[in-house]
Amino acid sequence: MTSKLKVALATGITLALLTGTAFAAPKVLMLHQWASGSDAAAIAKLGDMFTAAGGEWQQTAIAGHTANTLAKLRADVLAGNAPAAVQLKGPEIAEWNATGGTANMDDLAAKEGWDKVVAPELLPVMKPDGHWVAAPMNIHRINWIWGNKAAMDAAGVTELPKTWAEFNAACDKAVAAGKICLAHLSADWSDATVFEDVLYGQDIDTFKKAFVEGDVDAMRSDAMIKAFDQMRLMVSKYMDPAIAGRDYDTASNLMVNGDALFFIMGDWEVGTIKAAGKTPGVDIVCAQSPTDWGKPGFILNSDSVVFFKQSDPDYQAGQQLLAHLILSPDFQTIFNQAKGSIPARLDVDLSNGFTACQQQSQKDLEASIAGGTLVRSMAHNMTVLQKYRGAMMDVITEFVNTPDMSSKDAANAMADAVEAQM
Repeated sequence: MTSKLKVALATGITLALLTGTAFAAPKVLMLHQWASGSDAAAIAKLGDMFTAAGGEWQQTAIAGHTANTLAKLRADVLAGNAPAAVQLKGPEIAEWNATGGTANMDDLAAKEGWDKVVAPELLPVMKPDGHWVAAPMNIHRINWIWGNKAAMDAAGVTELPKTWAEFNAACDKAVAAGKICLAHLSADWSDATVFEDVLYGQDIDTFKKAFVEGDVDAMRSDAMIKAFDQMRLMVSKYMDPAIAGRDYDTASNLMVNGDALFFIMGDWEVGTIKAAGKTPGVDIVCAQSPTDWGKPGFILNSDSVVFFKQSDPDYQAGQQLLAHLILSPDFQTIFNQAKGSIPARLDVDLSNGFTACQQQSQKDLEASIAGGTLVRSMAHNMTVLQKYRGAMMDVITEFVNTPDMSSKDAANAMADAVEAQM
């Protein structure tokens, strides 16, 4: 028997087991927004694996904001041509599931034991009504602080700050040494990323009430005002005045090149650090962003693929194969090594091929699950509906760009903006 025939037979047997249809030819059309850079390279790995397993891979990449992908999805669904698989996350999964158009993946999930290996905070997201309709590709950690070791040494900062008081003290040293303390860019999502790290690190209970539950009283609270106070200090004193119009790469390079000490950003920063020839965890050190409550904490974001009902058996087979591949340890390893995140499966060994920062991320994730400090990210669309998230983010960015806006006015404005969407 030739090796090619062995592969073909093995693939056919696998598909038969997955789909119950021995002769289905698996096909998939995946709609996503990973159109360029490391994101496009990472999704290409999934396409390669799908093709190697005997499938026919097609994709539609929509550049830009998530809203562009959602607009394409709505148009396709209205036209009666829903794609087999779509990159979606957070509350968007539940919204689309409520339409009745998503495909049930429970049988495959039960065969492969997804409930036992996927991070528990992701289960209600992937199973919005108790049934699997989506497969998580990764876990991004939002609450990272990155530091340029050489710049820190030059400013007399010996380690990454563990609390917000330590952060302020380190920034005072940076400013005294003529350095920018905190690199930042001009985007609502980056403003919200830093702000949610501040609120989470100061008061996790208020974070949960305001940003996970959407409680407007929590938004008006003294704890929220305190978080805006810290944000004002950071914007006015520890960031530089040339933020307007700055893109991600420019902001990142301020820290990577040593013009700034710190950068508060998610773990996709790993790719930028590597591209600059630096080693995460060595030249650029990493730690959880400051927390005043003294425990490991984790703000979670996750990319996922949602499956939509298909009448064609070939596309049904393709969905089964794609979901199987996404949650396979091999893909979870390859994809996340490329993307800087960590596997959505908790049983994947990160000792080889993952950076020290990714290994630390997995340890902190496990500790935060045990300690009850794991939360999903508002800034990265994992908690409240988009209309509430957008209202919150608009106020945070207005605050960043309006020096005379008080913290109390910002807290009230956030609550008012969310109430207006109810």
